[in-house]
Amino acid sequence: MNIDGTPYRTIWLDDDGWSLRIIDQTKLPWGFEILRLTTLDQTAHAIRTMLVRGAPLIGATAAYGLCLGLRADASDAALERAAALLLATRPTAVNLRWALARMLARLRDLPIRARPAAAYAEAAAIAEEDVAQNAAIGRFGVELIAHAASGGRAVNILTHCNAGWLATVDWGTALAPIYQAHDQGIAVHVFVDETRPRNQGASLTAWELGKHGVAHTLITDNAGGHLMQRGRVDLVIVGADRVTRQGDVANKIGTYLKALAARDTDVPFWVAVPSSSIDWTIDDGVSEIPIEERAASEVTMVTGRALDGSIATIRISPKESPAANPAFDVTPARLVSGLITERGRCAASAGGLLSLFPEQR
Repeated sequence: MNIDGTPYRTIWLDDDGWSLRIIDQTKLPWGFEILRLTTLDQTAHAIRTMLVRGAPLIGATAAYGLCLGLRADASDAALERAAALLLATRPTAVNLRWALARMLARLRDLPIRARPAAAYAEAAAIAEEDVAQNAAIGRFGVELIAHAASGGRAVNILTHCNAGWLATVDWGTALAPIYQAHDQGIAVHVFVDETRPRNQGASLTAWELGKHGVAHTLITDNAGGHLMQRGRVDLVIVGADRVTRQGDVANKIGTYLKALAARDTDVPFWVAVPSSSIDWTIDDGVSEIPIEERAASEVTMVTGRALDGSIATIRISPKESPAANPAFDVTPARLVSGLITERGRCAASAGGLLSLFPEQR
């Protein structure tokens, strides 16, 4: 996708052919910085501290992190240690486990000397497949937007958190249909939830939409229901960090409340999800999906640009007040209008998913 007319991906190999380049997403929107990763530990740190984030991008980054680890030591023990280190960085997004399992399946039976080259080839395949899957999600999702367009007015779409190209290798999930609609000349306007506590809607989604030229308006998290009541939202599209085989959806905290408001106001609520985010091993999202608890400081502190132009982090709550920070919630399948995958759209149900992925029966 474009930043002021220049195309970027979120992760790529440096000119040396082995080290990684990533966009430091913790610096956005105040600065655009590209980092070079050269070790397994640096990659794990990048995932853990959300220099890179978003379920598909986490998976691709972990795959390349394994490559960096194998450059130092490609033995059986080192391979398993590296995978375990990366797996422990983030618990909720299933893409991390999926990507590492795929890498291990490819590498375990190879001679040690053949592993580094094979790892880089497999990681590159994971990254390219992510781009293709997200482009396909865009094609299937743009049909929903085109159907909602009428009378020459813009289609108003509400989204939550960041499920754009910054959350993937390219294109994004929930934003892929929006980008394709925009590029096709369909008038779209996006209501962007700020998405407390890390404000990924305000700092990431608004930034990338603006850089690509898509009309948008930033709103507080609590304003979405009001806008739906007033008939100002035609469609809600969100991403997912994990979807169960029954269609329950784990996504950034606050998604469940948007789904409830959408159901009450008859606004379609769609979830864009690549197959790598579907967890075929679990049924009940509420009881079985682990919910990451992040640091209280993300709730009590906010970083932004001060009036003098400096970047400052400030406390917004009493110092003695404790804070809880569950990072995700689960939206039951009954509240989801449907899923948009790289193979098409389907009902958020076991039958719907199996109609697109019959090999999982």
